[in-house]
Amino acid sequence: MLKGIDTRLGADVLHALHSMGHGDMLVLVDTNFPADSVARATHTGRALAMPNLTSAEAVEAVLTLLPLDTFVDDFAARMEVVDAPGEIPEVQREVQQAIDAAEGRSRPMTGVERFAFYDMAKTAHTVIRTGERRFYGCFMLRKGVIAPDAQ
Repeated sequence: MLKGIDTRLGADVLHALHSMGHGDMLVLVDTNFPADSVARATHTGRALAMPNLTSAEAVEAVLTLLPLDTFVDDFAARMEVVDAPGEIPEVQREVQQAIDAAEGRSRPMTGVERFAFYDMAKTAHTVIRTGERRFYGCFMLRKGVIAPDAQ
């Protein structure tokens, strides 16, 4: 146990977050996503786990430490619903709320078609499987920077 670190973040996740650089992608996925096979292509080479958390809980915990990229429009992305790309399921609304709370402002996620999301996930630094059981609980977060004068 360490002071000041969200207890939902285990050692493997902390190591992955610390190892990431500016622009690296973190992908958090639901229990139905093929995390193990996709993660083999990533920097980490294996899927990490946050098994008892919803997508929003996992994103909320990660964003206590991970700054989001402010230089790009695709700082965060969600997997689009098949045949209804504009539909935003409750799980995605919850994650958007977690992002907005961490950012202190509204920054909408971009949508990514299902198979394009799989391809994007293969280029990620790390894939984390959450305990999310609702469909379309799959998200990408792009790491930003911490300014020299930041706390």
